[in-house]
Amino acid sequence: MSDDSDQQREILVGETDDGDDLYLPVVELLTGRGFVTGKSGSGKSNTASVIAEELLEAGFPLLIVDTDGEYYGLKEEYEMLHAGADEECDIQIGPEHAEQMAELALEENVPIILDVSGYLDEDVADELLRKIARQLFVKEKKLKKPFLLVVEEVHEYIPEGGGVGETGNLLIKISKRGRKHGLGILGISQRPADVKKDFITQANWLVWHRLTWNNDTKVVGRIIDTEYSELVSDLNDGQAFVQTDWTDVEVRKVQFRRKRTFDAGATPGLDDFERPDLKSVSDSLVGDLEKISERKEREQDRINELENELEKKEKRIETLEDELESARDVSSAARQMADALTRPETFQTQLPDESAAGAGAGPGSEDVRQLHEEIVDLETERDELEEKLADREDRIEKLELQVESRADAMERLREENEGLRERVRRLKERIDSGSGSDPDPDPVSDRETGSAADSEAAPETDDAIVQAGGDPVEFGYTDPGSAPDGNSAETEIRTAGEGSAGATAGSEGDDGTAVDGDSGLVVATDQESLADRLESTPLGERLEAASERSQCTVETAGRVLGVLARDEPLETEAIAERVERSPVAVQGLLSELRTEAVLDRRDERSYLLEDDVRSTLLSVEND
Repeated sequence: MSDDSDQQREILVGETDDGDDLYLPVVELLTGRGFVTGKSGSGKSNTASVIAEELLEAGFPLLIVDTDGEYYGLKEEYEMLHAGADEECDIQIGPEHAEQMAELALEENVPIILDVSGYLDEDVADELLRKIARQLFVKEKKLKKPFLLVVEEVHEYIPEGGGVGETGNLLIKISKRGRKHGLGILGISQRPADVKKDFITQANWLVWHRLTWNNDTKVVGRIIDTEYSELVSDLNDGQAFVQTDWTDVEVRKVQFRRKRTFDAGATPGLDDFERPDLKSVSDSLVGDLEKISERKEREQDRINELENELEKKEKRIETLEDELESARDVSSAARQMADALTRPETFQTQLPDESAAGAGAGPGSEDVRQLHEEIVDLETERDELEEKLADREDRIEKLELQVESRADAMERLREENEGLRERVRRLKERIDSGSGSDPDPDPVSDRETGSAADSEAAPETDDAIVQAGGDPVEFGYTDPGSAPDGNSAETEIRTAGEGSAGATAGSEGDDGTAVDGDSGLVVATDQESLADRLESTPLGERLEAASERSQCTVETAGRVLGVLARDEPLETEAIAERVERSPVAVQGLLSELRTEAVLDRRDERSYLLEDDVRSTLLSVEND
């Protein structure tokens, strides 16, 4: 690894077909968009491990999403946090640990292996990756620190044929927007035909190991050239065709070195050797993460307790409702009995006097007396029943008062029940958010582009990135109006050896931007690019369509328009020099822009803007 005066750090990963060592720039790897592919056994995972070893050796942290449990061998030489669901991991984690994991990676420089192979529920693993990636994206907006997210089997998240879920859309967003914040991504897959082309076309460095399936080799032909669709099937193990957009060399054939650490992903055989002793992170760090798990368990126990209490309350409500119904039935029966007793007509029988009875009493007088006695008995019984009825009415009145009181109690129980339900819901939301507080809105969609107030409030020093080892890298945006060659506000990472040699403190570079004399780096400004300003216009859609079919980004397409708007017509080489891209990549972009009716050709060599495009640019500039 070189340590030149321009502070451009590089890592050695292999040897080219010409016998030269292949060095890759650290900042481009950490902040760029990479894609490594090859069939099983061709060396793609070895290449990813070699890049990880060299970055870790240089002191740069990264996060590897391991889908098959094959990267823990890196712990043979490097202290890394191995997190997942298996007991072999340093810590068992879930989605509630997402924010803490992002803080460890970005703020405490802890390299992480996120092993998702042990989760029985795929939705949990998917949610965990999505939340960690979102936290990385949000935190990088402020930190702007070079950091690499490595994703194995990337086709599982962003498939070409199937629907792309929330996690896949987030990974595509990082590939398109993460670079300007310092967040890079490396996708790895053995089937390029199964990976969504939006992701592959956004890559600015690609490694093609051996591929044999026709659908996969056709992808190679479309991205590189048709001749490579046949050559890629003849590569040996560890050999690959390497494309990078920071060199003028179109394609290099490279033999990558073997990784130094334990090969945890090797196919088991008769000559297997024992697993080596592995390094790990400090016990205090693992203890902090375990506290999060313990807090979740306590909250889950409390939720279960509240749910049991809620169930008891609901059963009590049902019992009270049954008692209330029974009391109503008793009251109704009592009223019916009272009505029946007061409704029959009663009469008073006049018995004959003694004289009449003695003189003319006939055979029926005894019957009359007996009837009279029965009536008197009935009247007495009636009086007793009326007294009982009065007592019953008093009791009914008391029961009605009790029923009313119970109804009030039921209403209070219902209100308490609703309160318990609301409390349970808030606790569940707190657990889902993973932080014990109200869940935040989607942080990825928030502040998609910085406002003017944000730009004015942030000092220039906030854009400085300090690499591990103390090497500062200036990271930000250039003013689209300040550069005479038409460079837009795409993220710039330059050193004094790249277009600013000999610059002193307070001087200006060749492109008109300020130069930091201490670090020798170009200081960029935080204004949106021309491509961002055109994003919501029909022209923006044409730029995006052309970029997707080429090896260039939408931002590069916007820079091309800016160059031609200032000085047209221009030839391919002149345009490539001003947008700082290889002529091969720019030629492909120019061809696609012609297809989209954005550019025209005056002759076989020079390009100029279509009239409607020039008018659109003028209206955007006036706005």
